[in-house]
Amino acid sequence: MKIYWQLFMAFMRVGGLTFGGGLAQLPMLRYEIVQRYGWLDEDELLDVYAIGQCTPGIIAVNTATYVGFKKKGVMGGIVATLGMITPSIIIITLVALCLQAIIDNVWVQHAIMGIKAVVCALMLNTAYTLGKKSLRDAFAWLIAAAAFALAMFTRIPTVVIVLIAAVIGIIWFVSVKGGKKA
Repeated sequence: MKIYWQLFMAFMRVGGLTFGGGLAQLPMLRYEIVQRYGWLDEDELLDVYAIGQCTPGIIAVNTATYVGFKKKGVMGGIVATLGMITPSIIIITLVALCLQAIIDNVWVQHAIMGIKAVVCALMLNTAYTLGKKSLRDAFAWLIAAAAFALAMFTRIPTVVIVLIAAVIGIIWFVSVKGGKKA
């Protein structure tokens, strides 16, 4: 029963204490999943996160479901998912109840502006930290740069960019590396 409580609370903290969606939640996911509980290592978190981007739904919810399932099967996946979505359900319900009262409030608008700035900084920090682990050779840097350019300067959907990078990575792994891990 303790593991279910840990799963619920870990993902409730992530869902309730981060703003800005999946990428903004990555630093906290990393803290809870890798550093605090050791449910995944950093490489596995990156893999799960990448798969979460390619599958329908919210990235952080997909990650929560995977981690919960890995730890305690279907029930663990359900508990972790509920932990992730509970804060959003509560907050959305409260905001809907008093939306008109807060939407034009100058203090709320400035608070949101400040939160957006912090979220950007956290995302950059996470990209830097995970990039150090993921971008180990020139080919990985090339794929990252090409993916960034495609995302910034084209209308190609992100999922297509991720799939193209995956196919290129597989082809490179098989043809250049001969199918052997570096």
